This record gives sequence, C-alpha cells and structure tokens, in this order.
Amino acid sequence: MTKFITDAHLTTIMLRSRQVYGGVEKSPNRAFLRAMGLTDRDIESPFVGVAVAWNEAGPCNIHTLGLGNRLKQGVQEAGGTPRMFATPLVIDGIAMGYEGMKYSLVSREIIADTVEMTVNAHGYDAVACISGCDKTGPGMMMAMGRLNLPSIIMYAGTTMPGYYNGREIAVGDVYEAVGAYSSGKISKEELQAMEMLAVPTAGSCGGLYTANTMAMMTESLGLALPGSASPPAVVGAKGSFAYETGKAIMPLIENGIRARDILKYEAFRNAIAMLMASGGSTNAVLHLIAIAYEAGVNLTLDDFEEIGRKVPEIVNMKPGGEFAMADFDQVGGVPVLMKKLLDRGFIDGDALTVTGKTVKENLRDVRPRAGVERIIVDFSRPRYPSGGIKILKGTLAPEGAVVKVAASSITRHRGRARVFDSEDEAFRAVMERKIESGDVVVIRYEGPKGGPGMREMLDVTAAIVGQGLGDTVALVTDGRFSGATRGMMVGHVAPEAFVGGPIALLRDGDEVVIDAEEGRIDMLVDEGEMERRRKEWKRPAPKHPTGLLAQYASMVTSASMGAVLIPEI
Repeated sequence: MTKFITDAHLTTIMLRSRQVYGGVEKSPNRAFLRAMGLTDRDIESPFVGVAVAWNEAGPCNIHTLGLGNRLKQGVQEAGGTPRMFATPLVIDGIAMGYEGMKYSLVSREIIADTVEMTVNAHGYDAVACISGCDKTGPGMMMAMGRLNLPSIIMYAGTTMPGYYNGREIAVGDVYEAVGAYSSGKISKEELQAMEMLAVPTAGSCGGLYTANTMAMMTESLGLALPGSASPPAVVGAKGSFAYETGKAIMPLIENGIRARDILKYEAFRNAIAMLMASGGSTNAVLHLIAIAYEAGVNLTLDDFEEIGRKVPEIVNMKPGGEFAMADFDQVGGVPVLMKKLLDRGFIDGDALTVTGKTVKENLRDVRPRAGVERIIVDFSRPRYPSGGIKILKGTLAPEGAVVKVAASSITRHRGRARVFDSEDEAFRAVMERKIESGDVVVIRYEGPKGGPGMREMLDVTAAIVGQGLGDTVALVTDGRFSGATRGMMVGHVAPEAFVGGPIALLRDGDEVVIDAEEGRIDMLVDEGEMERRRKEWKRPAPKHPTGLLAQYASMVTSASMGAVLIPEI
C-alpha cells in the first residue's frame, strides 16, 4: 500500500475534521462512525468528501457510482478516509423543450450548495468530485472555489459516437433531424433510426457540447489530472483515472494546496483560451464567470472578448465540425491542445495545477498522436480566424450577449424581428413553418429571472437548422443555447426582458442587425420611440410565484455576471 501521508505525519497536519471527531467530548460523534465500521486509524486520517453526480434519469451519469468507488480506493490507498455522497442533477437533453429545462441552470446552484453543505456539515478536510452532465462540473467547481479546501475533480466521460449511414452522429443530429422531418426532408423511419443509434453507451453527449466543453475546462483550470477529461465513459482508462484522482487529493492535503491556490486569474484566462480554440459551448461563458465569482476572481465578458480576438478556433468537433469527444481522445485529448496553445504563447505555463506542478511541467513531454491534424488543425489554417465564441454588445444588449461564431456559416445578419414571449410560442411557429428566410426570431422572458432558469433553446434552433434555414435566419434570446446549437444564434442577452432590458421593447417588424465580426447587436429603433415604449412597458407577473423557481428568481443575477445567486440581506 502506497501512502502519501504516514502515521507519523498525521499528527503534524492541521485537519479541520479533528474539530468534529477528535477529543473526549466528540465521543458521540465518533459513535456514528463506529456504526459504519470505521477504525481509529480511519478517524484519525484526513476525511475526503467524494461528491458523485448520480441518478438514473439518463446515460450521462448512470455509471458514476462505480467511478466514485474507484476514486475512494485511491483515497484509501494514499492514507485518507473517503466518504462518498451523491449530488442531484438534471439531464439537459431530457429536460429540453419543456418546463423541466427551467431547472437545469438552477441545478448548478443546488449542486454547489449540496457539496458545500455536505462537506462543511461533516467537517471534511478535502473534496474530490466525479462530474457528468452539463451543470455538474460547473456546480462542483463553484463549490470548490467557495469552500477553498484541497480539491480535485474528474469528468465521468463522454458517450461513444453513434453511426448512421456511414457517418458519426451525436444527439444534436437527432434534434436537427426533428426539423428535417417537419419540413419533409427525411422520413419518420429515418428519424427513428437516428434516435436508436445516436447515444450508444453510457456517458454525456458525444459532441463538443456543454458537458464535454466543461470537461475540457476542468483540466484547463488545473483542477483535474492531465488527460482525464477526454476518455469515454466506457473505456478502462476512466476507472484508472478515477483511482489516480483519489490518490492525488492526498498530496494536496499534505502540502496545503487549496482550490483558490489553483483558481487564479491566470487559470481562468487559460480556460478561456482553450474555450476559444476549441469552439466549445457558449454555456462555458456563464459557468467560468460563476466559478470565478466563487473563487474571488474578477472575470468579465471583456476577458472573453480580449482573448477571443487573439486565439483562433482550431478544433474540428461537433456541432460546428465533424468529430466527437471520443475522436479527440484518440489523438491525445486536452493536453495536446493545451501544449499547442502553450507553445504559441496563448496560455500561462506557470499556473499551478492539482498535480502540484505547473501547466508547463505537466505538458513537458506531451506529444500528439497519429491523425491529430484531422481534429486539431494548424494555426496557419484555422477553422475560424478568431475565437469560437464572440461577445456582442449594442443597443439590444448593452451588458452583452454571446454567439458561437465557429458554428455558424454567416457572421452578419440583418432582418425583421419575429418576437415571441416564450420558447414554446417560438417552437410552434417554427414547426408550423411560419418563419421565413431573413427573419430574426426573438425569444424573450426566458432569462435567469424571467424564465426563470434561462432555458436552453435547442428544440427551436435545431428545428430552424433542420428546415434548411440555418444560413438565412437568426435567433436572439435572453435564454441560453445547448452546446449542440449551431447557426447564427445569439443568447444570454443582458439585461433580460424581465428586468426591462431593451429586448423587452422589441416589436414585430423592427429591424435587428447582428455583426459578429464587429461584435455588435443593435435594434434599429430611434430613441424617441424607445422612450415611448419604455413608459408603456410593464413587467409581467412571475411565471412561478412559489417554489424552487421563485426562490431562484428572487436571488439570481444577470447572465453577464454568470447568473450567480446573490441574496439580498
């Protein structure tokens, strides 16, 4: 047995768990531990909370308990006492397109709260996390920043790609197939065949959607072991990484390396560079700002725009490209992309990581594998000349909005607004073929407060693309998009409609101009008319006056601030 912390060394480490379980007066506390079979040695060792995002709602997290047990073995081998617990989660792909999606972003905060509550209530000395579907990784990393204990995370892995008619497909292709079916481009039998094949194994959605994007962020921020993010859920390497992740938490405890020692401003800039180079999900903008907030780091939309102007998009992955996360893993995964950016000077090699080493030290011996150029192209011929995500500002979004330019074939659009006060209204209009080429579909009152919960609009965006309108129709919303979204789709418009943002004042027929190259989004309405509309506007009644969504709406901030919760005191 390899132990990083010896019996002799245990007495010299300041462990907060001893306040809960040490001394004569804590005999009743220890009685509960004895009932579970813990020994004196277990009780004297560092307690490690092992947070596992698990439920049976979908394949994304169905396998995480097994990985949690492997992580526990690593902790025990290294001399710690692991205590596993589960966090709640929402499977975004299943919640998509109806009221349930309002709980998706809310779940991020509940996950962070669950980890904080469990770890603090029981006096654990460190936390090790197994994440999976979209909001689990961000929620867990937010908790790490908040707790500021020795911390580590491992992503539970992607599903393998599906295959249909000789090509790789992922669940995003099925969403677009719904639109294709509605316009008569494919048959019901073809749609059903894709449904049966798109998600063949356990693991999160296969493209570079939100879960896989945030998996990249775990390594980019330095909170995960190098190489741990990209292996698929079903390969043996995932179990090995879980075991090594458990072992790796113990040197962090011994050396007093806490989450905020890693989550520095430079680490977030590294993560943004990786996001821009990969063309990952727009949701990462929200999540990185939220994690930074919990870690006490001032990160803003301006940081994304500044870095995005310098770092080109060089990764060929779905939804804008061809390949899945499993393919990315085959050519070396996150370390290969990080090394490429490090060599180019786009990331800070001196940032600290959970290995106890710097980024530069971790990447010293990294070499790409055969076929890497199919997925990670050379800087001399980037897929997009700037970052995959663009921040837009203008009269329609004074605080900002985001668009994934790398997943759109157009960068400019001017058209008349077709305004809808909910996602449901917009989806019906699209499916009834009421949206025409040149339109700008506007979906409002779906923001953090107005939704509440900032629903993703994949049903709508995929239907537009599936109907063949992806090059000629734009969409603008104060809600969010799935990482599977492609096309000229602008989200996170702030201020949102519910607080009286300009998007609340738009009317059918108003002209909207989107210029991703210039970073502008404007409504062409003169100021006098805008002032008249402001005086006439009245905030609608809350859609959910009681319950969890009402609690969330009362505390949530703007999307430009990461939609974090700040209670009024």
